Amino acid sequence: MTDSASRRPAGSPDGSPLHDKDRAWSGRFTEPVAQFVLQYTASIGFDRRLAHADIQASLAHASMLAAVGVLDAQDLTRIEQGLRQVLAEIDAGTFRWQVALEDVHLNVEARLTELVGDSGKRLHTARSRNDQVVTDLRLYLRGEVDRLLEGIDALQRPLLALAAANTDTVMPGYTHMQVAQPVTFGHHLLAYVEMLERDRERLIEARRRVNCLPLGAAALAGTTFPIDRERVARELGFEQVCRNSIDAVSDRDFAVEVCSAGALAMVHLSRLAEELVLWVSPGFRFVELPDRFTTGSSMMPQKRNPDVAELARGKSGRAIGNLVALLTVIKAQPLAYNKDNQEDKEALFDTIDTLRATLRAFAEMLPGMRVDRDAMRLAALQGHCTATDLAEYLVRRGMAFRDAHEAVARAVRRADELGCALPDLPLQELQAFAPNVGPDVFAVLTPEGSVAARNHLGGTAPSQVATQVRLWQKTLDQRASGSAAAPE
Repeated sequence: MTDSASRRPAGSPDGSPLHDKDRAWSGRFTEPVAQFVLQYTASIGFDRRLAHADIQASLAHASMLAAVGVLDAQDLTRIEQGLRQVLAEIDAGTFRWQVALEDVHLNVEARLTELVGDSGKRLHTARSRNDQVVTDLRLYLRGEVDRLLEGIDALQRPLLALAAANTDTVMPGYTHMQVAQPVTFGHHLLAYVEMLERDRERLIEARRRVNCLPLGAAALAGTTFPIDRERVARELGFEQVCRNSIDAVSDRDFAVEVCSAGALAMVHLSRLAEELVLWVSPGFRFVELPDRFTTGSSMMPQKRNPDVAELARGKSGRAIGNLVALLTVIKAQPLAYNKDNQEDKEALFDTIDTLRATLRAFAEMLPGMRVDRDAMRLAALQGHCTATDLAEYLVRRGMAFRDAHEAVARAVRRADELGCALPDLPLQELQAFAPNVGPDVFAVLTPEGSVAARNHLGGTAPSQVATQVRLWQKTLDQRASGSAAAPE
């Protein structure tokens, strides 16, 4: 989509053959374009989703041209009426998209000209498809980022609800996928709320750089017409105007940033998906997913497969690949615009679609998830998960931490020899490794005692989890009312 030689198969708005002389760029050429090349360079199959943004930007451009005296009032009225009719046809599904007209911009322009005559041809004054396409892309992307932000909020809420219901549900915390220390399930879920909040912040920061108006840069050097770019920016809600015409048409950093934020968000969702796949397995049985988010097996009647979670885990690869693809597209482009940039859209669109759908899937799946508190607690009793608590108990009794660590390690080895858990060792056995152990040690060695002892900001104690849940709920409520503040 550029004012260079991007040529498509024949066909005019009324269905009659479109001759080369009728094309927007045809004056320079003396022979028809190869049919394979016409198909190879097609973009209308995917860029038509920019139609709303294209018409919105065109209306603002026309209004500005009239304000500075480039268009007369009659032309402006006809253009505005025509563009609104085109938009109505698109919304109604009656608009006839034509590959012959190269892209969304020429499809809209051709229909506009068909409706209003020469006035439609005047709309392209003082702009190029180079600055037009990047303006459309920024407008479109701005709206999509806003929808993704809503999707993140929608997923944080069921995570918070689950955390609120499980502030004191004990489960094993893992490192290296080995049982490490007891944590509360609510605390575990809040880790994903934190991840999603960082994803949200990255998207907001990317949106700020998306929201910069390139229109007026024309092909790459600006225009000789007396345009008012600030007026267009205000009308379209852009916060700033791109200050260098060459950079304005060639920059795709904003698209890379959104793809990057989207890829990282999908990685976070993939981590949650992986845990759900583990948690529903017979080896864990921590949770049970709603039937409507699982599938069966054509051969094994007992199966309940967590397909949604598995697909989310797999779809993260699409977002990661899209980011790499987009970086590769721009990595060796000389200034200014190049046809390579047509390849920015499919990767970007796919990341947006994939992330939005995955956020929705999790937001709808989690409220129906059932938690097995007993299975979680039983698992927390495995692997001597309160060994660190015993070491810290000994430190509080005056032993140096390294000595305490060694004493507890020997106690764990003894428990393994006896085939019992660390809390099941008799007091005399424990005192053989650390004489300062007292009868009060057994309260420390329960999972509940372990989590309750971590009662500090960021800790897993039920009271701390409940506090964090309240702060997050307040943040989301403020955000919904338009007065959001960062969590304290």
